[in-house]
Amino acid sequence: MMHLLDAERLRYLVGGAWNTLFGYGVTVGLYLAFSDMLHITLIGVIANVLAISMNFVVYRIFVFRSHGKWLEEYLRSYVVYGGTAIVGIILLWLLVDGFHFKIWFAQGAVILITVVASYIGHARFTFKDRK
Repeated sequence: MMHLLDAERLRYLVGGAWNTLFGYGVTVGLYLAFSDMLHITLIGVIANVLAISMNFVVYRIFVFRSHGKWLEEYLRSYVVYGGTAIVGIILLWLLVDGFHFKIWFAQGAVILITVVASYIGHARFTFKDRK
């Protein structure tokens, strides 16, 4: 069982599950706490910065066990997340508007694709100096 926990891909899925729950909770929590004072887009920006920062820490320490430069890797993580966000938005648009897929199916497909793309981006770009 311990050798399974050492597998980077399994750690990525476990870390990703935590990061998803954290990001969802932060977004909802900020909205409930500040929606009467802040616009939803500002809440979204704040929530994303907090969520990406948590993702970075989890991936750096738990998943990739990196010893590279913190700031450099942190900034690279924004490149990966920006790239996967653009891909996800375009795919969602194509699947829903272009191919008329139901949103629940389209979003599920997009998540699967962006999880794989995000793993490859983090493994080969964000934390490339981890070893």
